Amino acid sequence: MASFTARTITSTRREWIVPAAEPWGACIGDINDASVVACRAYREAHGVPEGKSLPDDALRFRIADDAIVISFTTEESAR
Repeated sequence: MASFTARTITSTRREWIVPAAEPWGACIGDINDASVVACRAYREAHGVPEGKSLPDDALRFRIADDAIVISFTTEESAR
């Protein structure tokens, strides 16, 4: 008889979208502001205290159509 377990994991990706329309792209102030808010949210979601460095891969930055998207993902196991 086979022996196995099953689980359900829910992933949530949080995103901050900074406009980066051509021809000028995104402003550094907007990127910095969004990064600060995203870092705070990451700390809260993962229990990282202020003053402790975030992991290098905590936030992801990707280019979308006319924006820079900053994101991170959390996962929860269903009970």
